[in-house]
Amino acid sequence: MVSTTVHLLRHGEVHNPDGILYGRLPGYRLSDRGQAMAKLVAEHLTSTGRDVVRVVASPLQRAQETAAPVAEGFGLELATDDRIIEAGNRFEGLRVAGGGGALRDPRHWPHLWNPFRPSWGEPYRAQVERMREAVDDARRAAEGHEIVLVSHQLPVWLTRRAFEGGTLWHDPRDRQCNLASLTSLRFEGDRFVGLHYTEPAAELYPGASKVPGA
Repeated sequence: MVSTTVHLLRHGEVHNPDGILYGRLPGYRLSDRGQAMAKLVAEHLTSTGRDVVRVVASPLQRAQETAAPVAEGFGLELATDDRIIEAGNRFEGLRVAGGGGALRDPRHWPHLWNPFRPSWGEPYRAQVERMREAVDDARRAAEGHEIVLVSHQLPVWLTRRAFEGGTLWHDPRDRQCNLASLTSLRFEGDRFVGLHYTEPAAELYPGASKVPGA
């Protein structure tokens, strides 16, 4: 059997001083810390001798900027795949962090009736379907090697749960998909055999001792 690894890389920290749920909105770039995270991931992958033959990113700016150092590190041209974009969300452009902001406005409550679907955005199953298609195509394109897909927290987490046989509905606080983390899916032929989760940029997470510009 031929072994192939598909790395799902979440983008780095985003410059978002207003605390907006940016979703698919254009113009949200990486912060200085996010840029440093992207470089750390690239260094991690290249220094550990990974056999990466292709790098693909979501079309959103933060994913493209996270992918660029990885592609450069392996001397590859960066490709784009619309199927690994962020989940659609009705609250894009609004403040919702901490259960406040838009979520306290009764006008938005009709969109909150079903957390299992969810009713406020792109269905979980729809996200898994498009991500699984992208992963399958990536596996075939990099057969016998490794490939990096740069995506977003929710699509990556749902894809992991689908491969592991978990329910798609979940508590967002339980997601193991931190900034600039790698969820590495391993295949033997076309058969999924396991995954490995790593956080190459953990030293740059908020609260860590090493912070760019500090």
